[in-house]
Amino acid sequence: MSRLWRIGLVSVVIVLAACGETPAPGDDPRADPRDAARVALGAKVYARECAACHGAKLEGQADWRKRLPNGRLPAPPHDESGHSWHHPDHVLFAITKNGVVPPYAPKDYQSDMPAFGAKLSDDEIWAVIANLKSHWRTKEVLDARAEMTRQARPR
Repeated sequence: MSRLWRIGLVSVVIVLAACGETPAPGDDPRADPRDAARVALGAKVYARECAACHGAKLEGQADWRKRLPNGRLPAPPHDESGHSWHHPDHVLFAITKNGVVPPYAPKDYQSDMPAFGAKLSDDEIWAVIANLKSHWRTKEVLDARAEMTRQARPR
């Protein structure tokens, strides 16, 4: 293969790679925070189903790390001050659909977080996650989510 041919081939590969869309941080394409229609649906569902506990501005309940008298934890924030962004998309989906149950919590863990699988479609749950992710904008969070995606890829 001639040197000129190799340079041309490498150039084409670089251009094609640059034109390709990068995956949304975190990541499942069904929770893409760049999909405006999905984020809008997620915002609507979040306002209707989640905001009463997790806050209209994703702020969570006060003292969310301190157990209540019943031993349960208050609803955490879903903004960057909370821990939701630490979890891969499939974990957020499973907790939303099935509740806080194993393998995401110890057996017999008590939580006020209901399972939404009977109330929301899978598409609505993914849209809520896309909406949450659309609020995660700091470099720290985006870098951590990108690394999470890299670590999850098969090698």
